[in-house]
Amino acid sequence: MTAKAPVLHVITANALGDGLVVFLTADGGWSNDIAAARVIEPDGLADAVAYGKAQHDARIVVEPYEIEVTVDAGMPLPVRLRERIRAERGPTVAYGEAEIAARAANSR
Repeated sequence: MTAKAPVLHVITANALGDGLVVFLTADGGWSNDIAAARVIEPDGLADAVAYGKAQHDARIVVEPYEIEVTVDAGMPLPVRLRERIRAERGPTVAYGEAEIAARAANSR
């Protein structure tokens, strides 16, 4: 019988300044790119969650939590659809393009 692979996680939150989705990196920072996320083994999860909560208390990020991931070619991939959408910087439909274009035109 083969051993079951450990469940891997990354810590995600929203940046306090702009609300964008961020992922905890290996150096303790935050990145908008899930490719830069620290992939956490089960034995390191409690410490990573505690660090995320400390970053919340320090008003750096909002509501950090762990998400389950798999790793493919070194890239963490969220297991749940909601988290895949967040990692891909959703939403899944075209949204706000007209407003963004109008703001860009008015800023010139």
